[in-house]
Amino acid sequence: MVIKTLIKQVKQYKKSSVLSVVFAAGEVIMEILLPLMMARIIDDGISNGDMHKILLYGAAMILMALCSLTFGFFCGKYAANASSGFAANIRSAMYESIQHFSFSNIDKFSTAGLVTRLTTDVTNVQNAYQMIIRMCVRAPFTLLAALCMSIMISPHLSIVFFLAILFLGIVLVFILSNATRAFSAVFTKYDDMNASVQENVTGIRVVKSYVREDYENTKFQKAAFNIYKMFVKAESYVCTNFPLMMMTVYACILGLSWMGAHDIVNGNLTRGELTTLFSYAMNIMISLMMLSMAFVMITMSEASARRISEVLLEEPSIKNPDHAVLSVPDGSVDFESVDFSYGKAERPIDWDDPDILKKLKAERKRELNGELSNPVQTEDKSRDVLSDITLHVRSGEVIGIIGGTGSSKSSLMNLIPRLYDADRGSVKVGGINVREYELTALRNSVSVVLQKNELFSGTVLENLRWGNENATEEECRKACICACADDFIERMPEGYNTYIEQGGSNVSGGQKQRLCIARALLKKPKILILDDSTSAVDTATDAKIRKSFREDIPDTTKFIISQRISSVKDADRILVLDNGRISGFDTHENLLKTNEIYRSVAEGQAGGTGDFDESGRKEA
Repeated sequence: MVIKTLIKQVKQYKKSSVLSVVFAAGEVIMEILLPLMMARIIDDGISNGDMHKILLYGAAMILMALCSLTFGFFCGKYAANASSGFAANIRSAMYESIQHFSFSNIDKFSTAGLVTRLTTDVTNVQNAYQMIIRMCVRAPFTLLAALCMSIMISPHLSIVFFLAILFLGIVLVFILSNATRAFSAVFTKYDDMNASVQENVTGIRVVKSYVREDYENTKFQKAAFNIYKMFVKAESYVCTNFPLMMMTVYACILGLSWMGAHDIVNGNLTRGELTTLFSYAMNIMISLMMLSMAFVMITMSEASARRISEVLLEEPSIKNPDHAVLSVPDGSVDFESVDFSYGKAERPIDWDDPDILKKLKAERKRELNGELSNPVQTEDKSRDVLSDITLHVRSGEVIGIIGGTGSSKSSLMNLIPRLYDADRGSVKVGGINVREYELTALRNSVSVVLQKNELFSGTVLENLRWGNENATEEECRKACICACADDFIERMPEGYNTYIEQGGSNVSGGQKQRLCIARALLKKPKILILDDSTSAVDTATDAKIRKSFREDIPDTTKFIISQRISSVKDADRILVLDNGRISGFDTHENLLKTNEIYRSVAEGQAGGTGDFDESGRKEA
């Protein structure tokens, strides 16, 4: 399955792959014929003092050498073209596959793991493919051709080659069996190292502000040293290949010299034929060495190929239905007895990791000795984070959502644009189940400003046009005015053409939030979801944004998730969530009377604490 999955990505580079094989075969033929020409020069030319034959066979050798050089050049050229194109296709296919993943698919792979698969793993497979179409064709062909020619020259001397091949075959099996396990363990550690790098670079400002450079250096060096140790172990097996190979070559030469000298004295072999056998001995040994290196490379890439195939074969959990609905009638939202969980996160145990094995053995020993009276239980992530959610929102309503940390406010909103699917019950937008919509149509009608705001490298206008790639500058300006972003953009050095660094590192948190809100407004959505996206904005600006929403997009259904009562109290209705369940759903005034959690939060924030989790749990 892995090979079948990857071989599909050769695509337009099949011709280059075939031509590489053809030229490799031509190169081998020339190399096999060269020793025969040398034998003719020695036996027919030098021994008989025939200068004409020496020149004739010499010219033939030069021509064959030039042909071999030409064939080798084109073999390398087409192999490089095929392997590089193969790798490019794999990366493109993986990237496209990732783009179609739902959130639940992405949850299976870490960001660092996906980066490793797109870089290191693809490079390993690329090198292995080039080795296959070059070495795995050239080496066996050379080996068989040299053996056949040796048998034709002297059958009984060829026994030396068969003994050498048998010995090296046993050695190769031993090396590969150990190297395979070692290299498989190495690549599982790359994800840990890349995760360390990514985490450090992303949070470099925090690292510096807390003066944790030494700690991060130590953590990275530990991860790098683990890979170093495992690579040394893996390479130590591979390195034994070369000295054993050379020992076998010299043994063959000594055996041929001893036996060949007797045959020459007895008249059963000519000096030219013995010289040819020496050449074929080198060809056979070099072919075996090339094969062993190719097998090692293929072994190294086996784990990489499997990891790549996991991404390519991963089926998006959310797909477009047959006969999908292509338009959203309005912004009404209905939840009917909805339950939702993220599923149980399962990670296979890496039995080749010595650290994991050591830990498992230690825990098992403690368990047998009765020392683990209260063993740590693995967190069951399959439990429902939303339970029995039923609510009905009319189109154009402003709905405030409030709840403590972990009350699943974001999870609830993720079900509306179908970033996740509910486990039970139904979610409807515009009176139609979200599972019946074409995904693009649904998500174009729902704008989500996520809790973690993301800006991309490019100008302000380029970032805004993520919401609508055809938006005019005037439309972008209007959206920014509505999001209270126009004032600070105008103060930037180049206004709307100011360059935003990767991740929005050259703008403040509040500015980033307002740009993301403006970007969402450019979609002209029927539903707007603000997931705590004004938390870094002062209360006065927050009030201005909410006022703009009421005046500029009155027909858009708005969900405002917030920890501040002041941000949601003017909403048409407010949803109070508590541990994934609806605790209350009413107006601000009614909730103050009927909902104890909401009332305690409001009183606490009025007293100046401003902390939902703290104030909401004092009396609730």
